[in-house]
Amino acid sequence: MSSPEDVKYIRITDYGEDGIEPNHEFVTAEVIDEKFLLEDEDVLFARSGATAGKTFIYTKDLGKAIFAGYCIRFRFDKAKALPKYVYFYTKTLRYAAWVNSMQRPAGQPNINKEEFKSFVIPLPPLDTQRALVAEMESARAARRAKLSQAEELLKGIDNYLLKELGLNEPVKDKRNVYAVRMNQLGNTQRINADYFHPERMAVIRTMQSKPKGIQIKRLVDIVDFIRDADQVSEDKRYFGLANVQSNTGVLVETFEDEAEGQCFEFIENDVLFARLRPYLNKVYRAEISATCSTEFHVLRLGKSTVKVLPDYLATVLRSSLILTQTAHMMTGNTHPRLANEDVTELLVPIPNELSVQEKIVGEVKHRQAQARALREEAEREWQSAKEKFEKALAD
Repeated sequence: MSSPEDVKYIRITDYGEDGIEPNHEFVTAEVIDEKFLLEDEDVLFARSGATAGKTFIYTKDLGKAIFAGYCIRFRFDKAKALPKYVYFYTKTLRYAAWVNSMQRPAGQPNINKEEFKSFVIPLPPLDTQRALVAEMESARAARRAKLSQAEELLKGIDNYLLKELGLNEPVKDKRNVYAVRMNQLGNTQRINADYFHPERMAVIRTMQSKPKGIQIKRLVDIVDFIRDADQVSEDKRYFGLANVQSNTGVLVETFEDEAEGQCFEFIENDVLFARLRPYLNKVYRAEISATCSTEFHVLRLGKSTVKVLPDYLATVLRSSLILTQTAHMMTGNTHPRLANEDVTELLVPIPNELSVQEKIVGEVKHRQAQARALREEAEREWQSAKEKFEKALAD
């Protein structure tokens, strides 16, 4: 979105089990049809695809929004059913079982509006509904707090990395007007101004100043780029961009349609680095051998005489040092991506002592383990709250 005041376009892919994640990147609505404008506590039901039955409750604090055609909107008579009560009821096992029973054995899964209307839910007195909603909201707040703690642990990795390397955090530079001298062009064929943005050039100068204890290498000098494409096969596990969580490299399950077309094969300890929308910061150190979207660059270590640990490389590629470089190297407006010839030129800091890499990797893994434990605890408690909600209605 270009402005927070823009009307948000809410799609099935925008919301998950617990709504829309903080700092989510929305698509701006190009055509605004008043009949699709959402009102406070409207509940959306996904009607088709692998996510059929998924729900989302809109609240006005999200800002003005419309919903996509693959969603069905319901408004409830609040004198009979609280919208939040209905929403939380859609998190129960009974609702999940009903959704599964409605899935057709062939073709695109689809649940139409009349079928959703046929689903029967218990309606206790409003006071009971309010009490159940309050308990669920309390459990959800606790879940989000733990997930936020996990996120902060992972966000702190960047500052830790820079401190260990003796490098300063990149300084933001929002200038729209600046000069580029001809002698700055060097051997590059790129002459567009954004490529030489002061923000990007400042990071490059910082790393080229030969900081103590580290050397600076071009990415192409330390990895091979695996670019032999194959066809997606049911026999091999496939990872798309959506399977890699932004900023953390954690694998996540998705409900996207099955992949088709071409893919890259990768092996354990390869590093997958997103070509498409690099600002989403999707970097994954492969823990298994599998296949992936061609929107990843597959990087394989071993060509350099300089020893680089795969987990160290993945950590650096997720850092602000790389993000600041790539932010001004993207091409294309609708689907901004990193061109092959540009990503090879990314500058990567490598400690001279392998022990420094090992120390960094050890700390990163420790934080990741802590974050994972917090996430697992949050999900256990959330699952317990849902079971308690459902049990209260069965008693």
